[in-house]
Amino acid sequence: MAGNTGQPGQTVSGRLLTVLDCFDVEHRTLTLTEIAQRAQLPLSTARRLILELVDWRGLERVADGSYRIGVRLWQVGALAPQARDIREAALPYMHDLFEATRENVQLAVLDGAEALCIEKVSGDKAVPTATQVGGRLPLHTTGVGKALLAFSPRELLERVVAGGLDRATIHSIVEPGRLASALDGVRRTGVAFSYQEMTIGAISVATPIVAAGRLWGALGIVTHSGTSLERLAPAVRTAALGIGRSAL
Repeated sequence: MAGNTGQPGQTVSGRLLTVLDCFDVEHRTLTLTEIAQRAQLPLSTARRLILELVDWRGLERVADGSYRIGVRLWQVGALAPQARDIREAALPYMHDLFEATRENVQLAVLDGAEALCIEKVSGDKAVPTATQVGGRLPLHTTGVGKALLAFSPRELLERVVAGGLDRATIHSIVEPGRLASALDGVRRTGVAFSYQEMTIGAISVATPIVAAGRLWGALGIVTHSGTSLERLAPAVRTAALGIGRSAL
């Protein structure tokens, strides 16, 4: 999570990672002072670490003097096999699904106790969403999150519950028993639903992507609250099955 504490005795590599961890979807560009504050590092230390990262091209300096993630990190991140392989397999199916529905199509993978959006296809007429590529989503309030949670080991559900089920809207499921029951339904049908649980006015349907008995990610559609998710569910399920076969 961004803004982790720079603790006394932390190694140089640990402090470098702390600086990089300051950046996220909501903080794409930061000044030296902001990085030092978020990393809880002395200004002089933050400056030295930033210069090292700039030399390595892990960070780059913007014209106004602030900093953003550099191309070297993008190159390294692109080598991550799970995200790369599932994204490459999914993109053709995502575009087909978008053309057929004209709705937001999202691809997410599990990242700790959150869902990480690694690809998104949308159009001007689709319902506005706060989800961005590289952004994280809670597992208990989103369709892709529930799909991932339902097909993960039981320990993950226990971890999510122990961390607290935050209420994003009045429709969010924040009772552990209700969440467990909903996940039983996802495992039984292979389809997860979210009815305005993350954003008022937006609903979603998602299904897990499984290949060779392994959970690779989840594919979902986010649409207006008046849309029939039951009508969209078969298309999402079929696309996810196709992605799973392509990923083998």
